[in-house]
Amino acid sequence: MKRLLATLSLLLLLTGCSGMRVIDSHVLAISTLPANAPPMTGVHYRFERLPSQAQQTSAEHLEVLAQAALAQVGLTRDDAATSYSVLLGLGVQPYLGDAGGYPLSQPWRGVARPGGYGSIMWGSGMRGPGMGFGMSMGFPPSTSYRYEVSLLLRDLRNGQVVYETRAVHFGPWSDTRNILPVMFQAALTDFPNPPVGGRKINIEIPY
Repeated sequence: MKRLLATLSLLLLLTGCSGMRVIDSHVLAISTLPANAPPMTGVHYRFERLPSQAQQTSAEHLEVLAQAALAQVGLTRDDAATSYSVLLGLGVQPYLGDAGGYPLSQPWRGVARPGGYGSIMWGSGMRGPGMGFGMSMGFPPSTSYRYEVSLLLRDLRNGQVVYETRAVHFGPWSDTRNILPVMFQAALTDFPNPPVGGRKINIEIPY
């Protein structure tokens, strides 16, 4: 009986955890604002685009996905009257992974430049965790993805970048509409006073 109860408890635990997944983002942020800067609640901003992004409809999608994370830290979008601009960057690189989800090769040795959108995938499809992180031998190799988002906050009064942050995530999922918002949320963790050095931010979202 005790063994049966233990088995049932384990099954319930696994069932309860199956509805969520962890998006672990490796974040590095640098601020040139004064030390212990107060929250920037109510500060208005507009999105900035490089000339190469001017005609990209994907840029509009990315701005929508980032806007919620910016609102969470108190920033308000205002295209008409603002003292700050936000430049977004995105890189999405598929790769072949082993049974543990680790890359068999590293095609992304170059870091995505701020403002570069790379190969953006807006599909709503989703790859389950077993596709990249299963316990089998992993043959044939499965496709996983390296995501990188970046954000530059610029003071338009003097043209200086006052906050730079980027987040990188490796995972088997391709549902960018769900992953990118929490990556921007992770990238803005501790804004506007980030700790020195990189750190990992874990955020749970549904499958």
